[in-house]
Amino acid sequence: MKMFRSAVTLVALASLVATGIAQDKKTVTQPEMNYQAGASTLASEPMVQSLNPKAPPMTQAEFEQARKIYFERCAGCHGVLRKGATGKPLTPDLTVGKGTDYLKIFIAYGSPAGMPNWQTSGEMSEKEVDLMARYIQHDPPQPPEWGMEDMKKTWKVLIPPAQRPTKKMNSYNIDNIFSTTLRDTGEVALIDGDSKQIINIVKTGYAVHISRMSASGRYLFVIGRDGKINMIDMWMEKPDNVAELRIGLEARSVDTSKYKGYEDKYAIAGAYWPPQYVIMKGDTLEPLKIMGTRGMTVDKQEYHPEPRVASIVASHFKPEFVVNVKETGKTLLVDYSNIDALKVTEIGTARFLHDGGLDASKRYFMVAANNSNKIAAVDLKEGKLTQLVDVGKIPHPGRGANFVHPKYGPVWATGHLGDESISLIGTDPVKNKQHAFKQVEVLKGQGGGALFIKTHPKSQHLYSDTPLNPDAKVSQSVAVFDIKNLSKGYTVLPIAEWAGLKDDGAKRVVQPEYNKAGDEVWFAVWSAKNKESALVVVDDKTLKLKAVIKDPRLITPTGHFNVYNTQHDVY
Repeated sequence: MKMFRSAVTLVALASLVATGIAQDKKTVTQPEMNYQAGASTLASEPMVQSLNPKAPPMTQAEFEQARKIYFERCAGCHGVLRKGATGKPLTPDLTVGKGTDYLKIFIAYGSPAGMPNWQTSGEMSEKEVDLMARYIQHDPPQPPEWGMEDMKKTWKVLIPPAQRPTKKMNSYNIDNIFSTTLRDTGEVALIDGDSKQIINIVKTGYAVHISRMSASGRYLFVIGRDGKINMIDMWMEKPDNVAELRIGLEARSVDTSKYKGYEDKYAIAGAYWPPQYVIMKGDTLEPLKIMGTRGMTVDKQEYHPEPRVASIVASHFKPEFVVNVKETGKTLLVDYSNIDALKVTEIGTARFLHDGGLDASKRYFMVAANNSNKIAAVDLKEGKLTQLVDVGKIPHPGRGANFVHPKYGPVWATGHLGDESISLIGTDPVKNKQHAFKQVEVLKGQGGGALFIKTHPKSQHLYSDTPLNPDAKVSQSVAVFDIKNLSKGYTVLPIAEWAGLKDDGAKRVVQPEYNKAGDEVWFAVWSAKNKESALVVVDDKTLKLKAVIKDPRLITPTGHFNVYNTQHDVY
């Protein structure tokens, strides 16, 4: 059955609805939507049905089906409580007045502002569109909180510190081991960077987001999107888990204390839900302190009920963790010198904070406020905001890339999800004051959909991936710039082609990562769970293929992290 008999009326109404909802929002590109609309791990969490008497009726079964669809496809853009993030708010005070028919058209056909066309793309059936149009008129169900009692139930010390090795028990060059996320199997692969052989496949939480090293380089910490942290002892004969903890129901970030005198003492992790961060013992993951992030936004000073912890880094200048709170636009400097009397410095930066990294001096933290199209430079020595820098559309730096520009001196670089630009920002306020914390140059990359940019102090090359670009030729290759001659543009390396994979998988090339020596660059060639994937190693001096790592166990490889570079914040 068609929703309307007249095709002309249908198209006209769809256009009217899309325009009405999107009139005050800039267009969102397909790469942005690919990134933001990822599934939430909250889809499987039990929640209480909440009904609005003014909304159209729903059975319990319909409500549960719609809730599952929402968290799998919509929560990344519109928020857990539907208060809005990348996408607009979808709370009953806004949706009930629109009516079911209006909302069905909006969901089915999408909008120029970036709302996917769920029905016409085949992603949702007509029945599911009707279900979602009714669902978003009801009060949003709230996932359960996750406090200390909940955490303690998940905490496991598999091997107590007293029973762990007192010295390194293997012959691996630990500094050159890579931790590679196997996204869809809930594992990481530990790979020997010297021999290119898999050392161990370690069970972790679902879709590990990042790997971080302790200050000593002994312990590897990984966190899954389901909030599970695994602590891996690299000194064991075969490195493996020694402790685990779930700090929330959905999460992205983890790090450890690095300031002199506090090495390996504490770990910290931040959650998407509940909105909070947790300080733990650095040798066992025992949870010690939970801090909530709910509060007022930095711009309108309005209360936000679910400000997610987007990223965390450890300061080298003070005993502080740098905690970035996405929706409120605040960077928190958390002083861990006395966690019983915790001191938190709150710095207003810009909304929708995401990822970032330290400049070459490690004094300034450069963080992307992605939907504000800005980079915030935070002085970790003085504990204050240095500058907000306007950049391209939806900056996504990973940790960014530091190098010395032949004209502007030390710079930090970011790529973008929303356009092909690569922004270079000066970071030396001493010898290059006139260029400091300004966008000094914009390079043109292959296209939007970039996730990671990388270089190394011993390299003359700058690499940028574009795994979320809709053009397969772009998503399956990388752009490489000569730092000494940026004006000549980029060279394209056909990484996916070099991988020599047999099937027709997506083969998205993601996250350039150097080895310790800085003479190799590793890439993940990422295809679906049922398709062959691989890792490709490039000789940084010649830009030629050096090695391809294939193994049936390398399922959906995405992020990968070199132990030494991660330990010492080399990027």
